Amino acid sequence: MFGLIPTVYADIIELTPAENIGNLGGITVSSIVQWLITMALVVAGVIFFFMLVIGGIRWMIGGGDKAGTENARNQITAALIGLIIVFSAWAIAMLIQNVFGVNILNLTIPAVPVG
Repeated sequence: MFGLIPTVYADIIELTPAENIGNLGGITVSSIVQWLITMALVVAGVIFFFMLVIGGIRWMIGGGDKAGTENARNQITAALIGLIIVFSAWAIAMLIQNVFGVNILNLTIPAVPVG
């Protein structure tokens, strides 16, 4: 008796699901992967850029200190190598796209056929 809806209220309560239920605004697995790859490249680029700037500031502040200057130079070298790796990864993705026609940064995953 507790689980039944009285017939008086059956026409008032809407029991059919809405049309857009489960629609996440066009979010798909491929769009999430594309966003993650793009954000990883952007975040890595920003981190290495700030490492480069901080290394330059440390070098200027280090003055005549041999160890401080050497640490700052090592940080600048590591930041430049990191930037080169990030931009090389982007360049390789663009090369693969232009040569083979596969867009890695805009990944399209085919749908699984039903039936």
